[in-house]
Amino acid sequence: MSRKSFWNFDFGLLIPVAVLLIISLATLFSLNISFFKSQLFFLIISVVGFLFFSQANYRALQIYKLPIYCISLILLLIVLFLGIESRGAVRWIELFSFRIQFSEILKPFLAISLSAFLAERKNTSFVTFFQSLIFVLPIVLLIFLQPDLGDALIYFIVTLCVLIFFGFNFKYFLACLLPVIVAFPLFWRFLHDYQKQRILTFLDPGKDPLGTSYNAIQSIIAVGSGMVVGKGFGQGTQSGLRFLPERNTDFIFATISEQLGFVGTVIVLICFIFILYRVYLIFRSSSDKFCRIFSATVFFIFLIQIFVNIGMNMGILPIVGVTLPFVSSGGSSLLSNFIILGFLSAINQTTKKEEVLEIK
Repeated sequence: MSRKSFWNFDFGLLIPVAVLLIISLATLFSLNISFFKSQLFFLIISVVGFLFFSQANYRALQIYKLPIYCISLILLLIVLFLGIESRGAVRWIELFSFRIQFSEILKPFLAISLSAFLAERKNTSFVTFFQSLIFVLPIVLLIFLQPDLGDALIYFIVTLCVLIFFGFNFKYFLACLLPVIVAFPLFWRFLHDYQKQRILTFLDPGKDPLGTSYNAIQSIIAVGSGMVVGKGFGQGTQSGLRFLPERNTDFIFATISEQLGFVGTVIVLICFIFILYRVYLIFRSSSDKFCRIFSATVFFIFLIQIFVNIGMNMGILPIVGVTLPFVSSGGSSLLSNFIILGFLSAINQTTKKEEVLEIK
């Protein structure tokens, strides 16, 4: 990589990511040194992944959208048959002593496939809309069968947002919504008992405070107990004494709220706002149809994950397994987010080069 290419990185995008990583690593260190070491190791791998994919030719990736899509389906099928079971779910493949969660790793690549698929569409007819849904449904179904309701919902909701952005008529969404409502009782039967309990707990949080409502209640207590400036790193009772479940992954926002208080959470939110704003600027500056759709897809991936994770930490959304980008511990999630940044950087560099050529 040349020095000139290096300085073409969008530091307006990378600086808020760096702040989030510092907060994340400091929080993980305060919880358990093993969390910190593991996340630092995966951070190094993720940075290497970012540097590699930031030099990718996104136009070539666009051409290979179908192989990328087919390989993604195959990998998700492999997970179902050869994956490692943990806590009643089969979401991971063990490779060289590392556990890889393909539903996370594949997000940037499936975003490329979907963006390339839509970029080739010439109209916004119902046929095109239906084809787009058929394109993503096998992915959602395979992830749901793991079972991973959180990521399945993320994929589905992001797709709907992208289709709305693409300009499809709202009548098409209403036409598809009706059979979903009719089929909801059947969908409910396919949910696992713990997934049903999470939804019921959301509707009635105080129903079983020592059972199904425990996670939600402990998270809300942790968020509120931080007050304005928090209790300090390592001083949280809910997270430190392990009353708070999944304190380093799904509920790390509650952990940060308890340790750093309102001030800390505001810093985290400001960083996310800056990231989303920079993604929007990349979208706005791109003239290529594929780049614009991909940038919009990335925007929705980040936005929905942030909203769902923080929402479930604050008790305003049901609890599902969704990580907080760049903050939750987990190598697959971190690597996936850095690959997305790499693709965005490649698009941004190409856009800048085209602007320079136009000026000349």
